Amino acid sequence: MRKTVLLAALLLAAVSCSINTGYYQDNLAMPLAQDSQDSLLFSVSMEYVRGGLSEAARDKVNATILSQAFDMEGDDTGSIEETAVRYRENLIDEYLTENGAPEEPSGVLTWEDNVSGAFTKPYKNWLNYLLTYYSFRGGAHGIQTMSQVVFDRKSGEMLTQEDFFAPGYEEPLAALLREAVLASMQKDAPELAELVEMDLVVPNGNFSVGKEGFQWIYQPYEVGPYALGIVMATLSWEQVEPYLK
Repeated sequence: MRKTVLLAALLLAAVSCSINTGYYQDNLAMPLAQDSQDSLLFSVSMEYVRGGLSEAARDKVNATILSQAFDMEGDDTGSIEETAVRYRENLIDEYLTENGAPEEPSGVLTWEDNVSGAFTKPYKNWLNYLLTYYSFRGGAHGIQTMSQVVFDRKSGEMLTQEDFFAPGYEEPLAALLREAVLASMQKDAPELAELVEMDLVVPNGNFSVGKEGFQWIYQPYEVGPYALGIVMATLSWEQVEPYLK
């Protein structure tokens, strides 16, 4: 429930980036075998840049989105449709291999694989992009993850923490992030606060930048048990100012 609320809040925050964008969407429901109740369920919804940036910046942004969303090297990506179809075909092969040939299935699993991506609030010369992924391979529950990518609007380059912060930033920011996570957990889910492994709360590269400051996201199991869900922490510009380049 907590993860669903967090995801909804972020998606509702999505706004126009003053760039021209489009969406690629695809859905698949493929039974494991004829008359089988088990199926592969696949969906993709990806926002991408169509205009409003230089051609070079547009191509870099789109290539990075594809490589991050489908875990492919930038040189291996083609158009959004080509890359998504190749990912889907690889997923089909994996599903059939793991669960037996369609004629004689040995598995009794329904798999689900959902990938989505959209631009969220831009800030100054930076574009923020949010990727969400849900995977179910049987068992008690699936896994949802959320990844943020920051782009330089002019160059189209993906930016890292090192592009914003001076050397030696890791420990000071980690201390601030631990305070932020603890305060947030004690406010929203005090019964779970003691489950956070604070030594794992560090600047992990999964961040966005906005008017309020920098936001970091920690995936399920990254800083504690699955019950924590997705954990977020925000540091204001005032807090991080001493460590900026």
